[in-house]
Amino acid sequence: MIDITSIPRLARSLGRMIEITRTLVKYGLGDILTQIDYRFVKRWTKDTEVARISDGTREARIRLALTELGTTFIKFGQVLSTRRDIIGPALGMELEKLQTEVPADPFPTTRATLEAELGHPLAELFASFEPEPLASASIGQVHRATLHDGRKVAVKVQHPGIGRQIADDIVILQELAILVERFLPELRTYRPVKLMAEFERTITRELDFRRELRHLQLFRQAFISDTGIVFPEPFPERSTGRVLTMEMLDGISFNRPDELRAAGVDFNKLAHRGARVFLDMVFRDGFFHADPHPGNVLYLLPTENRPEGAIGLLDAGMVGRIDDRLRDRIERAVAAAVGHDSITLTEQIIQVGEVPAHFDSGALQGEVADQLAFYHGMPLEQFQLGTALNEMTDAIRRYQVVLPPTVALLLRMLVMLEGTGRMLSPAFNLVELMEPYQRSLLLKKLSPRRAWRKLTVAMGDWDELIRGFPNQLGTFFRMVQRQEVSVQLMHRHLEPSVNRLVFGLMVSALFVGSSMLWAFSAPPLIWGASVFGVIGSVLSGMLGYRLFRAIQHSGRLEESDEIR
Repeated sequence: MIDITSIPRLARSLGRMIEITRTLVKYGLGDILTQIDYRFVKRWTKDTEVARISDGTREARIRLALTELGTTFIKFGQVLSTRRDIIGPALGMELEKLQTEVPADPFPTTRATLEAELGHPLAELFASFEPEPLASASIGQVHRATLHDGRKVAVKVQHPGIGRQIADDIVILQELAILVERFLPELRTYRPVKLMAEFERTITRELDFRRELRHLQLFRQAFISDTGIVFPEPFPERSTGRVLTMEMLDGISFNRPDELRAAGVDFNKLAHRGARVFLDMVFRDGFFHADPHPGNVLYLLPTENRPEGAIGLLDAGMVGRIDDRLRDRIERAVAAAVGHDSITLTEQIIQVGEVPAHFDSGALQGEVADQLAFYHGMPLEQFQLGTALNEMTDAIRRYQVVLPPTVALLLRMLVMLEGTGRMLSPAFNLVELMEPYQRSLLLKKLSPRRAWRKLTVAMGDWDELIRGFPNQLGTFFRMVQRQEVSVQLMHRHLEPSVNRLVFGLMVSALFVGSSMLWAFSAPPLIWGASVFGVIGSVLSGMLGYRLFRAIQHSGRLEESDEIR
């Protein structure tokens, strides 16, 4: 049922809803096209834009439609690209191509936002500020500026009104997700309502630039002793939820290989250095940059402090966090994959993910075993981790297992990391770099300090459970008194068992009663024996034998019961 309180917003967005519908139909994604002769439509639209669009793959048409619909839908597609366990690798890779270049705001608008957010005139905030932005994306645009102490900074300023636009589009997407889940069973496996809830959380956090500022602080602290890794320094006093001021990193992007080659960069060494940064984040820190595409990774030229140059990382808005419990699961899964243990690996997938009601764990285990057998013994130079992870993710998707967002981000990050590394050096192999981390994981697992920490956590959990038990028990009894607790017993195919039990009790009662009549010579008597006692004893014996034969043959009291 649609939320009544959302109707006014939906009414205001009627024009937007019509635009969305028109765009979906244009790209062959409207349900109406499934009800007409597609060849008829194609014949009448030959040599038109619709015909050119129809020649593309379904994944490409989805990407084009999202691009045309603008900011919110582009961001939605980018979030979807991280959930290959739901949408599949093919669509995930296509949605990674989504770009968010939009026209820049006029400089007076940007100035007004800056001064309103930071509470001072622009001249007091910066010694110089370039009116022309370096880039303008869906949520904000970036300007080059200089602080009064001479440091170069990049200032990200949010577009005015972008929060309201995204909120209105989210209302539409939420209602569409409800309708899709209700009326389109073939799309129900994509979990549209859950995906929309996850998207709303993600986009809401991305709109708050303070989160990215905090991420930069955490990354800088984690790599404070490594001069070869640089994250931009944020400036909290010149940042708010809609403005982010950070150090300007002047370097060469990984997606400009010609410039890297001209600078004399060793591509193989650069790929290995970059990969180790992300592996340190995952296996050492449990806090990782989740978007390592080439445009976000820079090569910083050598300086006096960095004679071998450095790697700079931009855009810390999308991150993943791994807690101790999830880390244990990941470690067991990695160990099982290395040991070709399909049973343990399948168990970890099931325990980490959310499985459907009628899940066939045996079938998934068979597929996992088949994939492990395929890669077993393969020469390391032939093994591609990205391909293997995509195949595993596709299998998980087909069995409708939904992974936690952090795990989905981790898998996507590893696939992108290997792709970026192979773009720089075809001989790059991420699995080879992961081997030292696997050994360190084993040593950490055997570490007394880790064992003591896990024991401490377990003791804390038990202490909290014991201390909270009286209150929980009191709450339960109060609910019982208020008749707020009900017990429902659901059973399947218990009727034969119940029939046998009741029939057995009746036969037993008949036998005991008849034996007592016989033993006490209850009249009427024949030859000194109680007539009803004898009849009851014989009858109970016959019925007992019949029950025994029924259980022995079929487990059912009546063979015809099942037929009826």
